[in-house]
Amino acid sequence: MSVRLISGLRVAAALTFTAVLLGGWSLSQETQRAATASDQPEAEVNVEGFAFDDNELGKPVHGLFQSHNHHWSYKGFGQGPFCGKTFDVEGITKAMVDCPEHEPFGIPAWFEQLASGQSLLTPHSTTGWPTFTDWPRPDSATHNATYYKGIERAWRAGVRLYVDHLVTNRGLCMIYTPRRASCDEMDAIRAQAQEARAFEAYVDAKSGGPGKGWYRIVGSPQEAREVIAEGKMAVILGIETSEPFGCSRKLGKPQCTKEDIDRGLDEVYDLGVRSMFLCHKYDNALCGVRFDSGTNGVVVNLGNFITTGQFWQAETCTGPHHDNTIPPADAGVLALLWSKLQGVVDPVTLPIYPKAPHCNKLGLTELGKYALEGMMKRGMIVELDHQSVKAADETLKVLEEHNYSGVISGHDWMDQGYYERVAKLGGMITPIVEPHGHTADIWRKVKAVADPRYQFGFGFGLDQNGLHLSLPKAGESPRIEYPFTSYDGKAKLHKQIWGKRAWDFNTDGLAHEGLTPDWLEAVRLEAGADAEEFVADMVNGAEAYLQMWERAQQGR
Repeated sequence: MSVRLISGLRVAAALTFTAVLLGGWSLSQETQRAATASDQPEAEVNVEGFAFDDNELGKPVHGLFQSHNHHWSYKGFGQGPFCGKTFDVEGITKAMVDCPEHEPFGIPAWFEQLASGQSLLTPHSTTGWPTFTDWPRPDSATHNATYYKGIERAWRAGVRLYVDHLVTNRGLCMIYTPRRASCDEMDAIRAQAQEARAFEAYVDAKSGGPGKGWYRIVGSPQEAREVIAEGKMAVILGIETSEPFGCSRKLGKPQCTKEDIDRGLDEVYDLGVRSMFLCHKYDNALCGVRFDSGTNGVVVNLGNFITTGQFWQAETCTGPHHDNTIPPADAGVLALLWSKLQGVVDPVTLPIYPKAPHCNKLGLTELGKYALEGMMKRGMIVELDHQSVKAADETLKVLEEHNYSGVISGHDWMDQGYYERVAKLGGMITPIVEPHGHTADIWRKVKAVADPRYQFGFGFGLDQNGLHLSLPKAGESPRIEYPFTSYDGKAKLHKQIWGKRAWDFNTDGLAHEGLTPDWLEAVRLEAGADAEEFVADMVNGAEAYLQMWERAQQGR
């Protein structure tokens, strides 16, 4: 990280950091003592042994690949809607807390209720430690699902490569109050990159000193291989935001320049970012988006209007590929949202859309192509998800012209008709985590179009803390038996215990990240007769991504 950038970062109130040119972030002595205090209550990991303990430098990596998640959402969105944190130097009792505006009894938590599909004024327990009565849970929109002891459990069970996306959204920030920070998206990206470095230093402090922790942010495939050979988890920072570098779109006109893009790419690269979306949820100066459906579609379309001055511009698709169908407006939902926007924007009537299937009229813009080429020059990974089918097609054409392998669809936000083109480039496709055999189903589809020139491997995208509410719930997956073993048989996993709460995937679903290994066991069962082949491809997931990244760094 450059000194130029460090000087502009805001330091969190609870933590003090020193930027060291060669050593990166370090905790102050006072904070280090707090982080290593032995009298703090803490969640358990409940894993015996250690999966994939035999990785060596110079040999193919064995280990699982997590392609899409959000550990620092609480530092985005104006620091408003998300409750709890991934870590706190004072422990779980300070980290895993409800939002103060959810009091009393969860009744005022309108955004949680709306996004989670509940009736307004639905109560919930606001108590976290030690009971965790009502949260986290698979269908909670706002309660943190990535407390770090869950991440540690996933690492112990075999996750070796991890893409962690810095995420925010100005439109949602403007809808939600109270806000505790700016709605500027790049400010939020900087704050989240800072929090990731803070966590790395925190884990180091708990592990004996700088560089000794199991969580390591990496900037190159070679560095990732070195980290994994040490038995640690290599973490790649990504960006999933609607207005990267200030590249918003207002009444059809771009609000950034090529110079802004150059400066922005340089800055985020210095922050450690190596993977990025060009657009997300709202049309911007770089590309048009793939629409949301359902209630989320109503909310996000309104956000598109707030940020761009226009609702989504849709037409009836004439080709084989299409975006999600824009839902009709729900009067009750709209009335609630307009009430939250008083003083921000005046109510207007939503457009009437043509018949489905719907396609966004906006594709990849000239500025978007410029940003794409800038990412390629830097050897970055291009995230295709959330682009409209028109933009994705045009992006793939640019990648094909350059024979550029560094492309991924990491969480099911791309038309499946593009699978083969991604595979022929040597890119990767991994599904979002959903129930009812979804992961095994996508694995079969992706493997059917795999290009034999490239190492095939598979992974999964959790998308927790990202308003993903289709995570497996109780009874939506095969029943697993405790204890169970990791995919290589070297780790034995028991139910994870947080205070008085023992988490059971069979009755709790994928409520938080610590239940990822439990879900992986259920997916193994879902694969049925193909389980052995499925597990082998999952174990090759990290290696497949690293080879793709290496090709991208070589410009091919």
